[in-house]
Amino acid sequence: MQLLWVAVGGAIGATARYLLGGLIHRFTSPFFPYGTLTVNLVGCFLFGIVIGLADERFVIGPTGRVFLLIGVLGGFTTFSTYTYETLQLLRDGELGRALVNMGGQVVGGLVVLWAAYVGVRAIAQVP
Repeated sequence: MQLLWVAVGGAIGATARYLLGGLIHRFTSPFFPYGTLTVNLVGCFLFGIVIGLADERFVIGPTGRVFLLIGVLGGFTTFSTYTYETLQLLRDGELGRALVNMGGQVVGGLVVLWAAYVGVRAIAQVP
């Protein structure tokens, strides 16, 4: 049943990301990804609200967390999860692990995306 909540929430989140990103893109410069930036910042803000309510007041049960955090916000942006996990590492005094997480996510993500992109283009050009 939890998988269904993730799937439904993911569909809602992905649709919201598409709509908000598109709306922002229509009204801003095409020379910077303002839509993605907005989605990531809104996602982090909403994640903070949900986890704050869940941790402090326990008003959101396990199914609600799965639906909202993994489903809706996971479909909206995984950047909010990455940011929260990094914050948790910092709060736990794990500066080294937080830095590895940040470097692995950002630099590692860029490296593997670039490698895959270059690799596919190289293969596609082979006669």
